[in-house]
Amino acid sequence: MDEASSSSLTIKNKKDMKRPQTTAGLLSPINDDLIYNILSRLPALSFASAACVSKSWNQICSRILSRPKLASALSLHPSPKAAVKEVIEKVLAEPIRPHFVVANIGSGFRLYEIFKLISKKLGSNVPFIISTSSGIIGRDALTHEFKEVKWGDVCGDGSDEDCSIPAKDVNYGILLTVGFVPGLKVDAIPLLRSTKEPREVLLDKFIMDIKDYTASVSGCTFPVGIMMFGDGLINMKPIIDALDYSMPMETVIVGDERGRFLYRSGNESRNVCGSAKNFSDAVALIFARDKDKPSGMGDIQFQIALSKGVSTVGPRHKAVSVKENNCEHSTWLTARREGHPEILDGQQLLNDINDELEDYADSSDLYVGVIKRRNISMGSEKPRMITSLEFHGVVGGDDEYLYVSGVGIKTADYFHFYRSDPESALSSCNNVSSSLKKLKSDEDSKHRRHISEVFGGFMFACCGRGESFFGRVNVDGSPFVENFPGVPLAGIFCGGEIGRGPSRLTGEAHKDSDARCNMHVYSTIYLVLSYTPVPLEH
Repeated sequence: MDEASSSSLTIKNKKDMKRPQTTAGLLSPINDDLIYNILSRLPALSFASAACVSKSWNQICSRILSRPKLASALSLHPSPKAAVKEVIEKVLAEPIRPHFVVANIGSGFRLYEIFKLISKKLGSNVPFIISTSSGIIGRDALTHEFKEVKWGDVCGDGSDEDCSIPAKDVNYGILLTVGFVPGLKVDAIPLLRSTKEPREVLLDKFIMDIKDYTASVSGCTFPVGIMMFGDGLINMKPIIDALDYSMPMETVIVGDERGRFLYRSGNESRNVCGSAKNFSDAVALIFARDKDKPSGMGDIQFQIALSKGVSTVGPRHKAVSVKENNCEHSTWLTARREGHPEILDGQQLLNDINDELEDYADSSDLYVGVIKRRNISMGSEKPRMITSLEFHGVVGGDDEYLYVSGVGIKTADYFHFYRSDPESALSSCNNVSSSLKKLKSDEDSKHRRHISEVFGGFMFACCGRGESFFGRVNVDGSPFVENFPGVPLAGIFCGGEIGRGPSRLTGEAHKDSDARCNMHVYSTIYLVLSYTPVPLEH
């Protein structure tokens, strides 16, 4: 470069330095691909701010978050503030726009305290459910190690809102899950009970609220999926039966039957915590199709798989004499073996089953699985016969009756005995793994025109499973983690696992396969979330 050219460039640069530069002038030399790469590496809060810088940046941010995303992390730190900080920083470490939040905590933490801490970080407009659980399953926020942490029964006073009573246990931990699901609308809808009529559960209103919300956002009355959380003090069976009756089989329903909870709905009128008019007995996170979904947006699918953990013992029986003890929420019964006239009392029934169990008599939990054919209706609709399989835990027996938990058994109902069976559960886990492997191979196939991609998963495992059941760690999570190692998985150990929907991933069924079983025992429910993009135009 000659001296004249160098002098000219120096003068030009000085002029440029004196000229005011607009934001657009500063950004325009940067290539869009470079901006994309930079913005895609930002944590969620910085990403949200970047989307407000300019229209072009907002468009780039929309391209980065053009597909659904799940972010999840757990912390076992004994300090509530430290545990929340760890999981918040992890789930917000990458770009995400929360459409829903689910938190599961140990009973050593206070629901209301954790609820406030998370709400402060994630805002007050996102549908949010927090519940106590018997254990949490996911990846550690600090080490990224996959863990299945089981504490046992939910205890303590986690629902005490003023946080004045110190924790009585050491079940410290939190699992936080944040979901971004474009193409779906999400909200939390409570099942209410009137304070004036404490025995009256507003079930019809609950079903209608779900249908009305779904119709308002999607144009149809049936959601894609429902995630339920009960409080453990009510019988969830009639509620799940009502949902099963009211929703088509395509609507997937999963959840935890027993565990205290708090929630926040996007609709302020549904937030009744502390209300003088109503209690909330359960809450449902509703996932509905968005009728205003952009034209280039694909579809999100909900699929469930079931790993059974029980096996049948002995022949089928028929209930003869049935008495209900409503105070203890239990049933006393006698029965006949199918094809035999002799009426057996509780001790005779247990003796027969113990003979069948042999070496497993002392190591197995025992249930009766009752086939119930009942007429169910909602509102003014005509009743319809529903056949279901319901499990009742065997409490004991004497020379009069067999004692089982729960009510709703009638004379002439048929039932089988079932035992908890780790070998059956392990075999069932392997079947789930094979099904997920096939799903993964379909996902990896280059010959498919409509390629679905798994972007996340939820697990609801019986609190009786885990390391103590299988004799080794992380068995329940292995079918998902081994097939989708980089995909977020969030799970809990439940006091009663809910799972209903078309099980396309597994062909498993209980022996009485003509009956629907929506509330399971010693099982694990897998909810697999996948996304099918709109095919490219050729």
